[in-house]
Amino acid sequence: MAAHDAWALVCRLFAGGTPVLRNMLPPREVAALPVLGKAVRPTITDQSFVLCPHCQQHRVQVWGDGRGGRMCRCQDCGPVPVEAADGVALALDEDWLHQKMRLALGIESRDGIDDLGDGVWRLGDARRSPVLLARNLARVLHEPALLDRVRVGSGGIRVITPKPSTPRGSPFGAGMEWMALEERFTFYGGGITFIGAPPSATPVVIDPATPVNGPFSTDFRWATLPDVQTTPIQFTDGQSKVLGALWSFKGEATTAERIMQRAGLDSAKPSDLFKIKAKDKGKPGPAAQHAAYGALVVTQQRAGLYAMPCAAAGKEVAMT
Repeated sequence: MAAHDAWALVCRLFAGGTPVLRNMLPPREVAALPVLGKAVRPTITDQSFVLCPHCQQHRVQVWGDGRGGRMCRCQDCGPVPVEAADGVALALDEDWLHQKMRLALGIESRDGIDDLGDGVWRLGDARRSPVLLARNLARVLHEPALLDRVRVGSGGIRVITPKPSTPRGSPFGAGMEWMALEERFTFYGGGITFIGAPPSATPVVIDPATPVNGPFSTDFRWATLPDVQTTPIQFTDGQSKVLGALWSFKGEATTAERIMQRAGLDSAKPSDLFKIKAKDKGKPGPAAQHAAYGALVVTQQRAGLYAMPCAAAGKEVAMT
């Protein structure tokens, strides 16, 4: 189990991209640290705040105690002494991860590693297919231009990311292979081992939330907007009809009457469908729907016009 816990820690540190306090790790991951060796290393973090050493529930500010020591004041525990070990943080050596992943996939050493920015790397080519490693799946889905930058002719691309919190099925179309870091790789003998996909007798089910029309799914019932929510946002039937109608005008500013007529709805204007009702205040679903509308639709209030810039000609995205 030590190797399993060690790999779980590697995946979590990679997905987060930032150091974590050692005293925040569960006991199983702490026990697995010796197995990882140099893959995970101590690092310096902001020592002005720590997790309360007593209850380990609250992030608290650290003060000098006037005697050369340090202490914090927890809202539940009161004054608590802070030792040097309470601020120790751990970080993943990402160069180690990149090199071990290349070895696991059989990528030729002459291929360099390209940093594509914002948590995405091209590790090289495996079996003539470019391999991308990313901190999260939404980043790649939201910026399909990344795939165009590494695609070779009409060949396929392999994308590796930590597994999202919400199962996505098969997020890409034909020619794309997505692999979950936690499921298709493991830590073994000081290195990383690739786990081949088991044969499946059932057809692959395409995720209904897969972006097809820009950030929207085929039926406009889902939108992938990482800046609003890390997981795809689901819309009601009426909201999806409004979004589909706005999309059909291809970015052109249009009156509310034309939009609602095309959507087949009786509301006076598109925003009516996205208002948060009193009974839904504080609920994440309606809040995400409202925020998505604000991010996608531009309103000219005086003229009474509405437009969806991402639907403009030339910006339509096909995830195939």
